[in-house]
Amino acid sequence: MTSRANYVPGPAHGASIDRAGDQWTLVLVRELRHPPARVWQALTDPAELAQWAPFDANQNLGVPGPVQLTAAGAPTPRVSEGSVKRADAPRLLHYSWGGQELRWELEPIASAAGAGTRLTLWHNIDRRYIAMGAAGWHLCIDMLDRLVAGRAVDRLVGPAAMKNEGWQRLHAEYAEQFGIEMPKW
Repeated sequence: MTSRANYVPGPAHGASIDRAGDQWTLVLVRELRHPPARVWQALTDPAELAQWAPFDANQNLGVPGPVQLTAAGAPTPRVSEGSVKRADAPRLLHYSWGGQELRWELEPIASAAGAGTRLTLWHNIDRRYIAMGAAGWHLCIDMLDRLVAGRAVDRLVGPAAMKNEGWQRLHAEYAEQFGIEMPKW
């Protein structure tokens, strides 16, 4: 694993909001140059999640049932009881985390490197935090992409991510894209 000192995230892209009444859902779409089975492993294996995700899992997310997810990078441990609701390898993963629902869909696509994956994340999240969530997931998916490419970078999550200039820029870009007022810090 290498240092993230030279990591600079690209511009905000591939994000939208679905709204149904008071329910807001962040939708992020990324095309990765890795086959769905490899991306699935990174989405479900606790050792790989610990290298890119905003939480640590006490077990493999590829098995339906209860799971404990601990917020990574938090000053004090914040453990959430969650549940893997659906795990259809290597195409659909749906689980709850801290009262929120996350659904990942992996669709095979052709890429310049051969087999690729269109990765779509749906995350229901409070409207006030949706741009923050988009910026955080942007960084996490970048870390996931580097991990599966064999170029893992130290994960950037929690308070450390929020202090990062790249996260701050992305937060502002997504807030503007979504028409959401930036919080006053």
